[in-house]
Amino acid sequence: QNISKPSTPSRTFQQGDALQFVSMRNSMRLMKPFSTAQFKLDSLRYEYVLEEVGPKRPKLLTHPHQKLHSSNIKEVFRYPQEVVAPYQTFSLVNQDGSCNVNESELPSFNPDEWRELYTVMVRLKQMDEVFLASQRQGRISFYMTSFGEEGIHVGSASALDPGDVVLAQYREAGVLLWRGAQVQELADQCFANASDTGKGRQMPMHFGSRRHNFLTISSPLTTQLPQAVGVGYALKRSGANNLPIVYFGEGAASEGDFHAGLNFAATLEVPMIFFCRNNGYAISTPARDQFRGDGIASRAYGYDMVAVRVDGNDVAAVHAATAEARRVALTERRPVLIEAMTYRLGHHSTSDDSTHYRPVEEIEDAALLDPVTRTFNFLEARGWWDKQKDEQLRASERKAVLRALETAEKREKPPVTELFSDVYKEKPAHLMEQEEELRRHIQNYPNDY
Repeated sequence: QNISKPSTPSRTFQQGDALQFVSMRNSMRLMKPFSTAQFKLDSLRYEYVLEEVGPKRPKLLTHPHQKLHSSNIKEVFRYPQEVVAPYQTFSLVNQDGSCNVNESELPSFNPDEWRELYTVMVRLKQMDEVFLASQRQGRISFYMTSFGEEGIHVGSASALDPGDVVLAQYREAGVLLWRGAQVQELADQCFANASDTGKGRQMPMHFGSRRHNFLTISSPLTTQLPQAVGVGYALKRSGANNLPIVYFGEGAASEGDFHAGLNFAATLEVPMIFFCRNNGYAISTPARDQFRGDGIASRAYGYDMVAVRVDGNDVAAVHAATAEARRVALTERRPVLIEAMTYRLGHHSTSDDSTHYRPVEEIEDAALLDPVTRTFNFLEARGWWDKQKDEQLRASERKAVLRALETAEKREKPPVTELFSDVYKEKPAHLMEQEEELRRHIQNYPNDY
């Protein structure tokens, strides 16, 4: 093949010539026979052109991202709006229950399935109300509600396969409920009793369930994103037709792990879904003070990722967006970013009073767009639901949550020996020593334990 360079003679490299080049992928110098002046690194989509700089010593001429050239200084400086147009928000159902599209374009749920979506949303809301009250009464130590975000949980979870792996942040209890987890299981975790699958070691709201492919939640913010990439890469290598979905808030997108996760997923071409709940507040920091630019979806461009922005209060739109994201991820073998626009109606947690940093009127206005109300309006407009059935459902779900709470509260705590189990396969000497020290301490002060 001929390698030509302007103003210099060209020469022909023969089959078997040893060409020395630097691999951009691994920064290792390689010596290998090469028969063409163009080659592709197996994990990149770009071609590198070689330029002769001496006998049998070509070098890389063009960086993969250096395709166009200009000598006009004003032309090469580009503003964000010149690169990426603002993302539109995908929606299907209006707050009054009417549709933006022909009903044939809605998710293909039958009336019973629509009612099941709504039932889980109501169950989550009732659970939040009861568990929040129990924390205020001092019965549990901590709680986080999902008021205003119920449509995100149920809409996304209903579009997944049971084999898909969920990595949550801490406001995705509805995903677990949709996957079949019982309120009793969540109550046991919040009370850290002997029936808690985590054996009482985690603070409330840190759910996990191997049975439901739901990895245990951890407190450090955003660590689940690069972990999710590892899950997705393992699934990809195994040949499974499943993927991970990782949930996080717009505040978490300011952490370094967000960028590391997206970059790993993009470069490794991992089929997975990044699901951002943009609820307007990172604890007390409003989105306008958290970042600039067009939200979170626009960041996908820099990582060569597909992205969509969806109305998070529209359960039908969230379902459709997640289903399409899943299809794209698995068929095109690439990550997809979803940004769901919603509003956090509750406080960040029971340790927070949001009226200190946002006006009550703002919360009241946002409540008019509540996803549970929107879904009720949709069902009622089609004759699939009515106010009498709704009152019965809410009362029934509330009683079930109260029963679960009372049952969890009465159950024994895990034995103290569980403090030292499940860390090592065989308990080492230093843990055995600590366990014995604790045993003696309790024996000396039995009235305090």
